[in-house]
Amino acid sequence: MTKIGAFMAYFQYQLAFFNLGPWEILLVLVVILVLFGAKKLPELARGLGLGINEFRDAVDSSKKEIMDVIDSDKSDKKTTDSEE
Repeated sequence: MTKIGAFMAYFQYQLAFFNLGPWEILLVLVVILVLFGAKKLPELARGLGLGINEFRDAVDSSKKEIMDVIDSDKSDKKTTDSEE
């Protein structure tokens, strides 16, 4: 088996790991409900939502900072080109 073939087999195995059907998802949800209880689930979901929003805000602010640096570099380059 070539290296590419081995890589493709491993890649397909990794994709198959997340191939969950509706019954498997339902089973996971039932297990989570049993483990945490009905009263704790809304708190967990709220915390998860807040965490996702905080992560999204951090990513957006990082993107904005990167774009600002790129834009300032472009404007600095234009300024130095016009001075010459």
